[in-house]
Amino acid sequence: MERRKFIQNMAVTGTTFLMAPGLAKAGIYTGSPAKKVVVGIMGVNSRGAFLASKLAALKDVEIGYICDVDSKAMDKCIAEVEKATGKRPKGITDIRQLLEKKDFDALVIAAPDHWHAPATILACQAGKHVYVEKPCSHNPHEGEMAIQAAEKYKRLVQMGSQRRSFNNVQKMVEELHNGIIGRAYFARGWYVNNRKSIGVGKEVPVPSNLNYDLWQGYAPRRPYKDNLIHYNWHWFWNWGTGEALNNGTHEIDVMRWGLGAEYPNRVTSGGGRFAFKDDWETPDTQTIVVNFPNETSLSWEGRSCNPFNSEGVGRGVVFYGDHGTINYGGGNGYQVFDMDNKLVKEVKDETPVDASNKVSPTEMLDRIHLQNFVNAIRGDEKLNQTIINGHKSTLIPQLGNIAQRVGRVLNLDPQNGHILNDAEATKLWSREYQPGWNPKV
Repeated sequence: MERRKFIQNMAVTGTTFLMAPGLAKAGIYTGSPAKKVVVGIMGVNSRGAFLASKLAALKDVEIGYICDVDSKAMDKCIAEVEKATGKRPKGITDIRQLLEKKDFDALVIAAPDHWHAPATILACQAGKHVYVEKPCSHNPHEGEMAIQAAEKYKRLVQMGSQRRSFNNVQKMVEELHNGIIGRAYFARGWYVNNRKSIGVGKEVPVPSNLNYDLWQGYAPRRPYKDNLIHYNWHWFWNWGTGEALNNGTHEIDVMRWGLGAEYPNRVTSGGGRFAFKDDWETPDTQTIVVNFPNETSLSWEGRSCNPFNSEGVGRGVVFYGDHGTINYGGGNGYQVFDMDNKLVKEVKDETPVDASNKVSPTEMLDRIHLQNFVNAIRGDEKLNQTIINGHKSTLIPQLGNIAQRVGRVLNLDPQNGHILNDAEATKLWSREYQPGWNPKV
């Protein structure tokens, strides 16, 4: 081997060795990865079925297991994977039984929000790498526990912030950090939809195809109602996290990334459930405003029940700097304007984006993030969105929801985002669990 190549290879090897103890931070696996990566998928009624189809299309990736508490959803996904690949994955109802299996490498979690962090912790304990959809946790305490689990068990955990893997978004953030609009000091993000009323639910018998007790899992038990499953759980605090985390996590992650911000020092929120009088508990209209210690700020506006676009699109971000502005429309392109509002640069990508798509607004681009996860397991790439960064971006809308619920500004420790001098708000940092279901790292 030539001396130059030998030195280069030694440098790479040395760096990898130094990163090995902190997989959650490093985002690359340094064990003995197999060429084929076998995955199990938890929660396949909607998003999980989409992820299964995209993963099944990747080279040397096998869908080994499908896990769902709804037998109809599980059977449908199994049949679709078998049709696409010619190989039939095994179906398992209980995630705990799935994680006893030794013949798969990673768990993909697309179950409801209240399962995200507990399933991540269980999977890390079982020696599995994890791809967890946003938000990575139901509450801030669980996010910290997920980080601890990734570190303790030395597992890779990637959150589904797909824009971290879009090449032009990466380029946009790089240009922001290099000063293309001077010092970027404020970002504004938004998401709109035209969701209808969920009405007032009636207590009815649980469908025979659904294990409702296991669906609730770690959450305190509530009666089964006919307007809850499979989507409206998003709008109930016991299981969901509202539009701020259901969709806002994406814009907030891009804004925090572009601003070079870590943990916030101040968060406030305004809004409420305004559009309809029904069982919906979380805000359908909300504006979260955040300050960071690096003298930057962001705001996120969510309108679940009014679809009027902003800047011509249903979701997006605008960055404001002292020498110009960047307009990001939520897909894989962006525009740069000078201080006279003149367009000076435009990066286009014709990949279609549908902000109202509940399953995947950026469907054609999401596979890149999944490929990054698989490549990181093989040791070929770093994760584009580690659990630590995922937690930081999830924490902001969680704090926004806490501020909304207590009705005041939250002052925070800029080292970790913890709430200062507010006992009522601090109670919402964690949650109550069903007896016997407390997650432990």
